[in-house]
Formats: sequence, C-alpha cells, structure tokens
Amino acid sequence: MRIITLNANGIRSAARKGFFSWLAQQNADIVCIQETKAQLPQLDDIVYFPQGYHCYYHSAEKPGYSGVALYCRQQPEQVHYGLGWPDMDSEGRWLEARYGALSVVSLYLPSGSSKEERQAFKYQLMDRLMPHLQEQKAQGRELIICGDWNIAHKEIDLKNWRGNQKNSGFLPEERAWLDRLFGEAGLVDAFRALEPRPEQYTWWSNRGQAWAKNVG
Repeated sequence: MRIITLNANGIRSAARKGFFSWLAQQNADIVCIQETKAQLPQLDDIVYFPQGYHCYYHSAEKPGYSGVALYCRQQPEQVHYGLGWPDMDSEGRWLEARYGALSVVSLYLPSGSSKEERQAFKYQLMDRLMPHLQEQKAQGRELIICGDWNIAHKEIDLKNWRGNQKNSGFLPEERAWLDRLFGEAGLVDAFRALEPRPEQYTWWSNRGQAWAKNVG
C-alpha cells in the first residue's frame, strides 16, 4: 500500500501550483491532505476529485480554515468525519477511512503558536486523543495516522531545536506526549523508522528560504 500525506496549505492554492498534475504521477493508494482551507461548494471543479479515487473532504465551519481530505483508490467500508467532539469536528481535523480492522486517518492537530487559548485547546485535544487511540488499539484496530501533528518529537526532528524549546510545537509537554504515543500507546513514527539520518525533515517554513537551506 502506497500512502501519501501532506499539508496543502490550501487545496485551491496547491492546485494552481500543480499539485494534481504531480499527484497523477504518484500511483498512490491513499492520499491524506491537511489544511484544505476550503468548503465543498468551493470545490466545484473536477480537479478536486481526481479520477480513480473516492474523495472525501471534512471542512471546517470557518471559511478558509483548517480542513482535511482523503483520496482512496479502494472505497472504504466506513468513513468517519470527526470523532464526535464538536469543538474539534467543527474545525475539520479528523477524517478516517476504515477497511476492516484497519483505519487510515488524515489528522490536523491544532497549532498553539497564535495565542495561549489555542495552545490550551491543543492540550485538551491531546488529552482526549491519547485514550481514544489506546482504546482503539486495545480493541484490535490497526491505525495509520497521517497528518500534521504540529509537534516535533526529538532534537533530530528540528534544525533549530535549541531556539524552539519554549515555542509551541517543541514544548516539553508536547514532546512527552509523543513519548507516550510511541511508547505506551504502541504507535510508531514511520518516518523516523524509515529515515533515521539527521537533517531529514517533513516540514519547512515558507519563510527565509527554509526549503532551499533545509531548515526543517
């Protein structure tokens, strides 16, 4: 199974930059997208429903904000739009495709960098998400959770880790939560399992030539 996950930073903007032409060459079985920043009435062009895929969008109630999507070659047996948590679901942050005992999820965890209230909201969701994942695992469900977690786990995951230790996304509490996720919850950081070398990243800021300089 070939799965692609990415933060689109706006699916309409990504389309204009050639995302769907690129995707057509990737032969992916499932595509997980975060930050679609669009509601269904705005996605009236067939380009947003690529041929050969069953396409699902879970948008935020607030226009131009958040939102996740899944494109699936094989039609899922079930699709879950959210977790039944109104505060999270209204922001379009969890979309789950179920195939028997396997779930593939497109997740967009909040950023807490804008203000303290958003960091508190992020912690609230993290506190609820951990027992949910543990319960699903205990029931025999296999989980592939793709997405933007808005947390860097270890020093190797962040180029300028020393200067970010007091910033949202690399706070001790957030990193400890990932310790639990990859420990007692039994999940695996698939990227680091496959790519343990330093200076390998999954996100770059769109400021200051971060991509060109590999400041991830």
